[in-house]
Amino acid sequence: MALPSTIYKASIQLSDIDREIYQTLQITVARHPSETEERLILRILAYLIFHEEGLVFTKGISAADEPDLWVKGPDGRVQLWVEVGLPESDRIIKASRHSEKTAILCSGKTLAKWDQQHLLKLNRLPNLLIKGLDYYFITKLVSRLERFISWSVTITEGILYLTVADETIQTPIADPVDSLN
Repeated sequence: MALPSTIYKASIQLSDIDREIYQTLQITVARHPSETEERLILRILAYLIFHEEGLVFTKGISAADEPDLWVKGPDGRVQLWVEVGLPESDRIIKASRHSEKTAILCSGKTLAKWDQQHLLKLNRLPNLLIKGLDYYFITKLVSRLERFISWSVTITEGILYLTVADETIQTPIADPVDSLN
């Protein structure tokens, strides 16, 4: 018998000053039994960093032909394809051909190695946006993860400030592509 997904509910006060987005978001997200808590946190943060009208979580890890999040137009075409973690460059190249915009929110213990292996190929894609978050920031959030998430998130000047309970932690939203130039 397969294990069921774990459901997380979140209430997030988002103030993205850089993009002038100010919203209270109520989201429900399922964590597949094979998905790590780090990846779940990264998906939620991607939802906030790339937030736009129509952005939704997909089946993700349980559907190989779908991204982690996407925006689909009224005609069913993918307007925004969002991946998290350290995806294979071939997958991103294919996604960029089938979507108007493609985005990756990178994080992981082996991010530096991933950068060396994939960024040169990915840098050629005109419709790709790559952002990165510090892995230790993610692990700190994992240590405070609960099934009912209540966060206040402010993004300003490329820095993400996240308040959970009475503690505010911060991390830059890095642009790995800049390291090539």
